Amino acid sequence: MKIKNNFASKYLCLLALTAGLTTRAALPADWQKEQPFEIAAPGLVKISLPTETLSAARPALEDLRLCDAAGNELPFWIEHPRPAGKIVQTAKSFQVSLNASTTVITLETGLAQPLDGVALETPAGNFIKAVRVDGSADGKSWQPLAQGRPIFRQQFGASQLHITFSAGSWRWLRLTVDDQRSQAIPFTGARVFAAAVDPLPSEIQTSAIAERDENPGETRLTLNLGAANLDVANLKIETDEPLFTRAVTLAVPQISDNGIREQVVGQGVIYHVAVEGQPASANLSMPLETQVRSHELVLLIQNGDSPPLAISAVRVERRPVYLVFLARTPGTFHLLTGNKFCAAPHYDLASLGADLKNAAVTPTQISPPADNPNYRAPEALAGIEMTGAALDVSAWKFRKAIQLSRDGAQQIELDLDVLARANPDFADLRLLRGSNQVPYIVQHTSINRSLTPAVTATNDAKNLKLSRWIIRLPRAGLPLTRLTCVAKTPLFQRELSLYEELADERGDKYRRSLSSVSWTQTPERKPKEFSLPLDSALQSDTLFLETQNGDNPPIELENFAAFYPATRVLFKAKADDALFLYYGNPRVSAPTYDLSLVAAELLAADKTAAKFATEEQLKKTSWAESQTPGSGGFLFWGILAVVVVGLLVVITRLLPKAPPTAG
Repeated sequence: MKIKNNFASKYLCLLALTAGLTTRAALPADWQKEQPFEIAAPGLVKISLPTETLSAARPALEDLRLCDAAGNELPFWIEHPRPAGKIVQTAKSFQVSLNASTTVITLETGLAQPLDGVALETPAGNFIKAVRVDGSADGKSWQPLAQGRPIFRQQFGASQLHITFSAGSWRWLRLTVDDQRSQAIPFTGARVFAAAVDPLPSEIQTSAIAERDENPGETRLTLNLGAANLDVANLKIETDEPLFTRAVTLAVPQISDNGIREQVVGQGVIYHVAVEGQPASANLSMPLETQVRSHELVLLIQNGDSPPLAISAVRVERRPVYLVFLARTPGTFHLLTGNKFCAAPHYDLASLGADLKNAAVTPTQISPPADNPNYRAPEALAGIEMTGAALDVSAWKFRKAIQLSRDGAQQIELDLDVLARANPDFADLRLLRGSNQVPYIVQHTSINRSLTPAVTATNDAKNLKLSRWIIRLPRAGLPLTRLTCVAKTPLFQRELSLYEELADERGDKYRRSLSSVSWTQTPERKPKEFSLPLDSALQSDTLFLETQNGDNPPIELENFAAFYPATRVLFKAKADDALFLYYGNPRVSAPTYDLSLVAAELLAADKTAAKFATEEQLKKTSWAESQTPGSGGFLFWGILAVVVVGLLVVITRLLPKAPPTAG
């Protein structure tokens, strides 16, 4: 009876609070979007917020408001079901014994609560083994928990040492590692994982694969989540590939320093393996448990030397977000979102948190967000001013017209002309309409574009044991990140060096080293693509690849490819705008635009791909500027010649004049 009276008093307290708040008229005209829904009976109501609501609201739901049919604001409570911090600790004791065909690890867990996993620690590399797990309460009687679970570590980074099993209270665990088909490996420790106390609700939805890009040794998938501000629990990849292991990374677009870069938010391993004599085992899920504020999520799959996976779908498991409130009467209620400037509400409901959390979810049909009839509907990206300050472009050397197809948010990928002639940090990019700047944001992606250079194999007449390949690129100064090729020769071991030839101010040539690697190829290994990383931007348009053959025949290389990162410019414009991108001014600093304040809105908007027209040269490069490090020392010798001539003139004037001859 006491418990019931306590709850009743809290209920009346909330009722009184509601009555007090509803006497104050809210200002729904300050909110852009509304979503009506019907409640059939009075009482405590708990609804799951649609993804459209989460996407329309600010990330922390600061602008979410609830109103009744009369437009009066009602107090509510937001519930985010999220897992509590999981207890993970080192095993209390750890003992290893080696047998003829097994390694047996016995450990005392040191945890009284239920366990659902254990992770082994080993310095070994490049292995795969099957493990059986048994549990015991007294260290004498054992019960099987898992059979044939794989543990592995591979050369390109995929590692799986975590073994899961059904939750249970075990003081002791025994892990039997199968060594029948491979040499035993050392184990140095183990960690045990406490099981979650309560299962958490989740919802599954299919995520569209918006882009797929194949980088060297890596697959990059851009996933469209369909909404922003989702609490993503994990991703599940669907594939029919029978056997594979892959390290995977999850990243989100992150706005920083007037640009957009990709920030890693999660890492893991997916696999489908079958250890001989054991049933196949698979893990296609990637845990995340974080809020993704963007509509997009980037999935990077490390393929190493293996072919890309055939992925049929990607499913997202998300945590629902609940809104709980007290409906005094049945009728129509409204959710309001879309106010960039309001502060988060503060309702005095803390004492009722437990009761509100235990409320059952009310099945409710909530309409999609629509324009609030009392609010003047804004245009797309209304917060973005399309016109900036005027700019004198007389110092810029190049420009390109931009071709647009429709109004709204735009994106354009920088081509080789811009990449080669712009500053390495893109500080000189300016987007103009007439004489006025158009604010923009640079988006740096993990996409790698490739180009095919012209390659000529040559021999050094002075050193017949030296092989050299001359690699000519379409532009000088490209920001290449790697060079790849394939060997036709089946057996060799070589040290390769990549460099470019430049000239100092006196015209003396020197080598600028770009990369140096070792390459070993044997007949039993399939010919594979070999990669030479580049750490800095090039200064010339010609590269040289060399190797010493010693007393061996020369190696044959083919299928050369060069790679550079894709960089995009995001902005807002109308289809009939005459826009130009200016570049080629090494002395200017990066612009600062207020656009960065609404960069998230621009990033989330549906963008149209714009195109470049032909490059225009606005300012002839001066003779001094044309003397690049690789072009020789004409400037030095020219200045030296002028100085010599001047000195000769001065010396001539200082010499004593010959006496006049007698008449």
